Amino acid sequence: MFGKVYSAQLSFLSAHIVHIEVDLSRGLYSFSIVGLPDKAVEEARDRISAAIKNSGFKSPKNKNQKVVISLAPAELKKEGSLFDLPMALAYLLASEDVSFSPEKRLFLGELSLDGTLRKIQGALPLVEKAKREGFTEVFLPKDNAREAAFVRNIKIFGVRNLKEVAEHLEEKKEKQKKFLIEPQKETAIVFENAPQKITFGDIKGQEGAKRGLEIAAAGGHNIAMYGPPGTGKTMLAKAFCGILPPLSREDIFEVTSIHSATGILKDDLLIHPPFRAPHHTSSYVSLIGGGTIPKPGEVTLAHNGVLFLDEFPEFESRVIDSLREPLEERVARVSRARGSVQFPAKFILIAAMNPCPCGYFGVKGKSCVCRPADILRYKRKISGPIIDRIDLWVEVANIGHEKLMEKGEGVDYGETARKRVLHAREIQEKRFKSLNLQLKTNSELGPRSIVNHISLDTSVKKVLDDAARRFDLSPRMYHRIIKVARTIADLEPSENIKEEHLFEALQYRPKQEERG
Repeated sequence: MFGKVYSAQLSFLSAHIVHIEVDLSRGLYSFSIVGLPDKAVEEARDRISAAIKNSGFKSPKNKNQKVVISLAPAELKKEGSLFDLPMALAYLLASEDVSFSPEKRLFLGELSLDGTLRKIQGALPLVEKAKREGFTEVFLPKDNAREAAFVRNIKIFGVRNLKEVAEHLEEKKEKQKKFLIEPQKETAIVFENAPQKITFGDIKGQEGAKRGLEIAAAGGHNIAMYGPPGTGKTMLAKAFCGILPPLSREDIFEVTSIHSATGILKDDLLIHPPFRAPHHTSSYVSLIGGGTIPKPGEVTLAHNGVLFLDEFPEFESRVIDSLREPLEERVARVSRARGSVQFPAKFILIAAMNPCPCGYFGVKGKSCVCRPADILRYKRKISGPIIDRIDLWVEVANIGHEKLMEKGEGVDYGETARKRVLHAREIQEKRFKSLNLQLKTNSELGPRSIVNHISLDTSVKKVLDDAARRFDLSPRMYHRIIKVARTIADLEPSENIKEEHLFEALQYRPKQEERG
């Protein structure tokens, strides 16, 4: 006797369809799973047998038969417990305990011993893959139904237990006498302002830093904040997400898929840009990704969102330098013996740092206890290539104590900044669409696009060239100054880049003292 159903699994962040075949033959009882299964898949033998028994069917262990389950393609390593449900259904189909057509149906889910289904990882990308492959129905745990129903034009059935699925699929019973599962309604996106514990209104003063963050949000630029401890750098970074526009439907799918595949998805959908803040003791693998089985790192979890690196120079030099490729190419490439994988890593970097290890070098009224060699070593942790990849450098200085208890200052700044950022993003989107460029923000412009699509008046070009010679700007920084000026002009809004826009952009260049 033979039965076959369909399932799927993730390999890195890519989904693959898996064919599950069951063959039953007479003989002493044995139960084997072939097709390169891992330990979790092999252990499914006992979970499946118990779930089948506790769902009202005869357990495979109570029959004199040889059970062989094949997971194809055999060269793809099968990992995880999401094959439990399809393997159990394939067995019931082969043993003729249930009769149904498996075509165009895909099954996902881990079984408890009593037959109930547990939540799985990666439901969203797996359902999207099923849709692309022509499947019309997907059966998965009830807890994953809302997430999966974000994919359009495919029926999603949220299932509580194995018995429900068997009753729903059974074709021999009359429809009025069997249990039918209602398809999950399509998950609608309800756009709301991101809930913020800290807003710009909670931060007194620091108008220069707020302005820099507004420009960074409008153009998707990387930004570094430097200043003594306790001046509000971390608070500013946390408030930054409040002025970012919500994610588009395409970005929501991409971000939610990543978080779902890695098992850290808390809500059904991520509609706001993610904010990731790894500790400065984080390793290279945790930040960039990797491991024996390559997994995404923090740069990928921050995709379409914000990566905040507090105490930036305290990260290992190797970790800091590993950001070169993600900041430039917007991807993270990981190569291991099992293969190479490319993870998406398009994020806004916010780096925060002190002027020295103790934090008080050059601060009025404070004594620095660092040795000159320590200060030099601290600043040299950030290499020139990394400095050139950060578009804006802003100082977050001490503010007067009398301002700390003032009421009303900056309360509306965050909301007005958010509106300006949203309008600037709309301007950029229209511009890129008219130019047939697959871009979203000014920070994504490459050298060729800058030359072909950003025109500078003669006077503005002269100011830029003079500044480039005076400050010895690298070619990369030269182009970044133009992109920042373009964003400042969009915030005004202004069709052309003016001299005042360029002068402001030049103020955010890395100063010589930050270079060490």
